[in-house]
Amino acid sequence: MQELLTIFSILCIVTPGLSNAATSFNVMNYGATGDGRTDDSTAFLKAWRAACEATSRNPSLVVPANKTFLLKPVTFSGPCKSSSIYVLISGNIVAPNNKLAWEGYHINRWLAFTNVNGLNIIGSGTINGRGSAWWSQPCLYKVAKGVTCKGPAALTFDRCNSLVLKGLRHINSQRNHITISNCKGVTISNLHISAPSTSPNTDGIDISGSSNIQIRNSFIGTGDDCIAVSSGSSHINITGIACGPGHGISIGALGVHGENDTVEEVHVRNCTFKGTMTGVRIKTWQGGVGYARKISFDKIRFIRADSPIIIDQYYCPSGVNCKNVTSAIKISDVSYSSIVGTSITDKVINLSCDQNVGCTNIQFNYVYIKPTVPGKKAYSYCFNADGKYTHTRPLVNCLLP
Repeated sequence: MQELLTIFSILCIVTPGLSNAATSFNVMNYGATGDGRTDDSTAFLKAWRAACEATSRNPSLVVPANKTFLLKPVTFSGPCKSSSIYVLISGNIVAPNNKLAWEGYHINRWLAFTNVNGLNIIGSGTINGRGSAWWSQPCLYKVAKGVTCKGPAALTFDRCNSLVLKGLRHINSQRNHITISNCKGVTISNLHISAPSTSPNTDGIDISGSSNIQIRNSFIGTGDDCIAVSSGSSHINITGIACGPGHGISIGALGVHGENDTVEEVHVRNCTFKGTMTGVRIKTWQGGVGYARKISFDKIRFIRADSPIIIDQYYCPSGVNCKNVTSAIKISDVSYSSIVGTSITDKVINLSCDQNVGCTNIQFNYVYIKPTVPGKKAYSYCFNADGKYTHTRPLVNCLLP
């Protein structure tokens, strides 16, 4: 209901009398069918171009309720003439259920917005990636043994500054649900993102090369990271997230193939992790350079999480040809405070830092995590990590002074 009131309020602002064709661009007026079977990509692009070219204040592309729109891979490009533009989604948007619909398109994305500043995507509608065809085999065609592919990201934003996403449901992405890349000033709120716990690589929100990002008051339950923060990102604030199932909230993995990766000022607060494979995690490959620093996890609750707190500087998920080299990402100034909950494993704190670079200034304050299994005793593990702890159980007396 709140999202519907928001849309109505915006329409009243951008569309006096709700009928001004100079500000409101309904996809049905550009040839969309909305039956869920007919390809409506061309109609959406026509409506987008009209809205993007509009010189009026706050033009809006309207996706009406009670309709289902089938879209093939499509990119909505800017820059637009107005300093802000709205996409108001009340209906449903679905992807093709046949991978061959990507023939002739970039396989790495389904819906994309590029170079659009002041973009606001708001509504109570659903974006359905229908990704199950990609989960078992993410390649478009049969490939030689050993060749790996990545399926499409369902919704990508590249170089979109002052971006707002609010209210939508995102389900069953082909790969990750939302990608934020090279953006500044992003606010994401009140989203519902879901995919089966068995669906591989279906991250909720992936962030890279971006700064000043706010993610709040959303549910994310998928088959991979609820939120992943990658290289080049800074000033990321994550609050009020209900995460699970999935792999928790991750920073990294950083430093793959010896890359120089940096992440700083990431703050996760007032979040709940229920039944996640990991909780809050910082992960780096061996051999990288750069840093992950000024990171905080505050007021976190774990409910039957597996491995709630992890720093893993030996990340190598395949377990094949894993390196142990002298260079590594430097991890420092990480704090964990006011954290409570339960873990299905007894190693509830695992700080596996690089043997040469190590982790510095790791702080624990009022952290209490216990196993779900009666009789099990929780414990902490540290390798080459220095810092201090107070009011924490289990004790983290493995930290170096």
